[in-house]
Amino acid sequence: MNIERRIKATLGVDRERAEHECERRARYIVGTNVLDPARLADEELIGAYKQQGGVERGFRFLKDPLFLASLVFVKKPERIVALSFVMVVCLLVYRLAEHHLRQRLAESGQSVPNQAGKPSAKPTMRWVFQLFEGIDVLYVHSPVGVRSRHVLHLKAVHEQVLRLLGPSYQKLYDVPI
Repeated sequence: MNIERRIKATLGVDRERAEHECERRARYIVGTNVLDPARLADEELIGAYKQQGGVERGFRFLKDPLFLASLVFVKKPERIVALSFVMVVCLLVYRLAEHHLRQRLAESGQSVPNQAGKPSAKPTMRWVFQLFEGIDVLYVHSPVGVRSRHVLHLKAVHEQVLRLLGPSYQKLYDVPI
């Protein structure tokens, strides 16, 4: 015995419920201690909040096995505070260098190869540090007192990055200014 059934249905969108759901999902809570809208407009507050991602990404290095943070043990609260301060200063220098390099790349219309060898105008400083691994400085001292300094394994991409960073960086690696 074969039984056949047919269903006729009409689909539609409950506009009121859909709009309510869109509004609900578009909201999020942002905490601030600046309550005066004249000092910090809502749009500026949300912009600053969204830029926190860069800072959060910067602190990833604390969990990186290469950073060796797990090997550091401090017991006294003053030392914990001091170590935290040093880490924050390191992160500040890291982010400033990254920002400066990206800004110079944008201004000059240049790019540097990323890990896959493709051009990137927004390299991370972590990648730049890895890019500079393997560069050595050789000091030669002769018996008559003549000393010379040689930077080894410096490639064109290294020189490009150093020129973008500026004369003080070029000087460190003996790259002509």
